[in-house]
Amino acid sequence: MPGRRGQRSAARSRGPLWVWPAASGLVAVAVSWALGQVEPRSGFLAGLWPADTSAAGTLLQLVATTAVTIATLTFSITIVALQLASQQFSPRLLRDFVRDGVTKRVLSVLTAAFLFAVTGLRGVNSAQPVPTLVLLVAALLGAACVAALLAFISHMVRMLRVDTMMTRVHDDTRRAIETFYGPYTGHGQRSPDELRLESREGRPVHAPRSGFVEVVDTDTLVEAARRRDAVVRIEVRPGDMITMGSPIATTWGGSEDLDDAVQAAVVLNNERTIDQDAAFGFRQLEDIAVKAMSPSINDPVTAATAIGHMGDLLVWLTGRHLGPTLHADDEGTGRAIVPDRDMRYYLDLACGQVTRFGGSEPTLVTALLRMLRDVATACRDDEQRAEVARAADLVAGELSPDWSATDAGNVRRHRDQVTAALEGRLVDAYADRAGETRSM
Repeated sequence: MPGRRGQRSAARSRGPLWVWPAASGLVAVAVSWALGQVEPRSGFLAGLWPADTSAAGTLLQLVATTAVTIATLTFSITIVALQLASQQFSPRLLRDFVRDGVTKRVLSVLTAAFLFAVTGLRGVNSAQPVPTLVLLVAALLGAACVAALLAFISHMVRMLRVDTMMTRVHDDTRRAIETFYGPYTGHGQRSPDELRLESREGRPVHAPRSGFVEVVDTDTLVEAARRRDAVVRIEVRPGDMITMGSPIATTWGGSEDLDDAVQAAVVLNNERTIDQDAAFGFRQLEDIAVKAMSPSINDPVTAATAIGHMGDLLVWLTGRHLGPTLHADDEGTGRAIVPDRDMRYYLDLACGQVTRFGGSEPTLVTALLRMLRDVATACRDDEQRAEVARAADLVAGELSPDWSATDAGNVRRHRDQVTAALEGRLVDAYADRAGETRSM
């Protein structure tokens, strides 16, 4: 059921950094031990290593040393990348670096090479035949370590580009939108209004601890409410920060043990994630835009690019079902009401801080108005159009007295183009002389 959220996630990689290296290390130890049992005394396998056991031990030591050295260099590069991302872009981007799949694979190769070589050393004995299979695999792992270092450096160079960071955030946010929002038409979502619930008759469920709402497991809520013939209305959304004891849900009917099921279905984390929270992607993009307009950086082009990414995501949101939804059990009885953010929230999130911190720069104001013009073109109903018009008025509401007449006139012209797009006059909305209404 596309509208049901469950515990699906839009995040690229959910496992912590140590899982893959630990698993690869265990496999490497087992394989090294198994291959060490093969001690060919003659034939093709024995001829693979023409030297003695002393040279074999030297090779394994070299592979182990190389793996440790490259691992140290990899961690050093990662720390520098984290510092740059935090200071110049946004501290909320650090999670992408820590859980990056390429970093995990590189560390897995290095861990496997080190443990394979160390384990293989115990099988090198001058009184026994040389374990040629161990040496062959160790040599291949040594070459893989060098290849992994080159791949990692190339990957980090790409990741540290601000355009790459914004693209990654954009793709994750778009995935969250497609995963957790049903289509605008034919979404099959039922309105919570059909239950006609009275809030004063419900029983509140309180948060067992503090944290950010990471996941709302609708499947668990529906099943728990069905077994107890109850209705559950969630009062928080993924991304909300809640404190211990604050209300997170309201229940009608059922027994008090329903509270435990509701608390288990609202998964909390000590940090905000994009797992079910598309708004977190907007927050990261807006952070980049605001940082770009700080006096220490002063990069309006980067800020305008971040605004462009948010504009594309807003266009996607116009084609999705927003707002609260009612989820039913297999018999069609409404059991769980899950709230969600609406178009006004996303528009305010995309425009709010950029307008306040970059409102003195006309190029940023016109970039926001271009974004709203594109959203206006994609609007599906009068409610969406009204929200876009409201946002455009807030963005262009106060013109800076420091602007020249040309800059002020350019902002007014972009505001008029938003109106033209809302009215369906697309030729007028996108008319320009030399592409100035589409780029800086």
